[in-house]
Amino acid sequence: MDWFADTFSSAQQWLFETLIQPLVFALGMGNLVEDAFVATGWLMVGLIQIAILVAVVGPLQLWRPVEAVTDRATIRTDILYTLIHRLGLFRLALFFSLDPLFDDLFGMLRVEGWATFHLDGLWPGVTDRPLASLLLYLVAFDFVDYWIHRGQHQFNWWWGLHSLHHAQRQMTMWSDNRNHLLDDILRDSLAAVVAQLIGVGPGQFIAIVAFTQLSESLQHANLRLWFGAVGERLWISPRFHRLHHSIGLGHEGGRHGPVLVEGRSPALGGHNFGILLPWWDMLFRTANFERRYDATGVRDQVEQGRDYGRGFWAQQWLGLKRLVGRG
Repeated sequence: MDWFADTFSSAQQWLFETLIQPLVFALGMGNLVEDAFVATGWLMVGLIQIAILVAVVGPLQLWRPVEAVTDRATIRTDILYTLIHRLGLFRLALFFSLDPLFDDLFGMLRVEGWATFHLDGLWPGVTDRPLASLLLYLVAFDFVDYWIHRGQHQFNWWWGLHSLHHAQRQMTMWSDNRNHLLDDILRDSLAAVVAQLIGVGPGQFIAIVAFTQLSESLQHANLRLWFGAVGERLWISPRFHRLHHSIGLGHEGGRHGPVLVEGRSPALGGHNFGILLPWWDMLFRTANFERRYDATGVRDQVEQGRDYGRGFWAQQWLGLKRLVGRG
């Protein structure tokens, strides 16, 4: 753990001093040097993730695909979403727009006497063990992510945005970041607030986000893979998450979808909402462990021909129309 952290820090320092810092000064933004150093870390994380996707997950998709790829144009659009998010462009936009507001908000709370709470401080000795602290925060964030995901499916206005993510009929390792930008802003804002409230350190937050994103990319892969009867209940597999994207089951499997013999979900919005751990789906009865690999998409897209857009800008515009009930 220490070796990896030291290696990453050295590489971050080299990239910053060689490329990013001269660029920042050339643009007359010397007052943002410290923030640019943090941004360099996010850029490196994204480059590492993309390298792993291309070198590892891509060949796995070719080895055991669920379906043949017939619409490469929509996958190219997903790759654009991935580059925007993983290379830090979306996070950079948040830095200039929302981060100052959050900084002011939490600054005022501290002035009023609201001290920072540290979740890992509740258990003696955890703060002295970086790996144990990181795992604790990872589980806490996954619990929060589960309920955020439930909200994305439960509220019609939010589903109007989030449905873009489910409208991909050719799901691949690039599909994780296929989201409406407003949907991402809502989710990332909630994550930032939670991080502040439970005392996640900046380095821990980057590690949690990076690890979560990489796991989600694997879950979305066009890959016929499950982790076995025990493993499926320890970590979310591509099979488990694909059911969440299944037409008429993943989104609607509670009140409007078919009645299932095993793993019926009591929730509007269907099954398998977990991000990393299936524990929350098991606890709240939204898990479905059937070994099946269904076609993905949204029911109204297939049965009624609803248009979710093919290109980036069309998808963003139609998402806004759905949000206000006109799409």
